[in-house]
Amino acid sequence: MEKYTIRLYVLGETPMARRAIENLKAICAEPEVGAHYEAEVINLLEHPQLAEDERIVATPMLVKHLPLPMRRIIGDLSDHEKVLIGLDIHPLPPDDA
Repeated sequence: MEKYTIRLYVLGETPMARRAIENLKAICAEPEVGAHYEAEVINLLEHPQLAEDERIVATPMLVKHLPLPMRRIIGDLSDHEKVLIGLDIHPLPPDDA
């Protein structure tokens, strides 16, 4: 399995940002993800230039940089199955493929 490089962009320490961080931790603990990830949480209040550089238009936003293709997932990541599909870890259900 290729190593996943993912970044979670948040804006401050809002309840939604905290939920997204906790959900990211839970997703990274999934057996399919295990030790195959490098995750980073970036607070855009501390690094505002990254919002423009990375074209972040909403937060929280999870960006998978590697393996390609790049994927962006907006929200608090509470639907773990959809996040795993969005990260290309789980395949699309047959009806959506």
